[in-house]
Amino acid sequence: MTETITAIYENGVLRPLKPLRLKEQQRVKVQLLPEDTQELALQREVVHQWLKDEDLLAEWDDESLEERQAILNDFLTAGLIEERPWLDVPDEDPVSPEERAELARLLGSVPGKPLSETIIEERGEW
Repeated sequence: MTETITAIYENGVLRPLKPLRLKEQQRVKVQLLPEDTQELALQREVVHQWLKDEDLLAEWDDESLEERQAILNDFLTAGLIEERPWLDVPDEDPVSPEERAELARLLGSVPGKPLSETIIEERGEW
C-alpha cells in the first residue's frame, strides 16, 4: 500500500494529520516533501487537467496499463497527486451472517414482482 499523507513535525516527532491504517509497531518508509508552494499547486492543476484530458481513469488495454501505472507512480512520488482509497472498507464485516440472513428473508417476502422485472418493463425495447 502506498499512501501520501500530510504531517506536522513537532517536538522531534512527525504527527500525521489523519489516522493511518497501520498495525502497532509496523515499520514504514517515509519520504519528506516540502509543503505545497504556489508552483507545486500550479503543477498539480496542470497534472489534474492532463489526467482528465488523457482520461487515465478510463479502461485501458493490458499493454498500456503498466505505462499508466508508471505515470501515476511518478506523479505520486513528485507529490503532484495523492493516492486515495476507493473505499474506506472496515476490517470487519459490519453486518453479521445472521443479520444478513434476516435482511434477505425480509426483502424476499415483499409482495409484487422483483425490482429487476419492473426495471426491464419500464426500460422497454432497446
